[in-house]
Amino acid sequence: MPLGKRDYGKEYREYHGKPDQLKRRAGRNAARRSMTKRRGLAAMRGKDVNHKDGNTMNNKASNLNLESKSVNRGRK
Repeated sequence: MPLGKRDYGKEYREYHGKPDQLKRRAGRNAARRSMTKRRGLAAMRGKDVNHKDGNTMNNKASNLNLESKSVNRGRK
């Protein structure tokens, strides 16, 4: 494989396709769907759903809020 090319199939097999990662992704998608229902699609544009307590599996309405992508993804 040429240098600099990603092997997405290998990434999926070795990481993204694992059961725990599938569960985490499903949780993130559920949080996004929940916020879309509550706030509407227009409010979601350019935003990420933040989990206030840091637990991405806790999708209670009181734990979710919208933040800009740069703020949410810049947090360590």
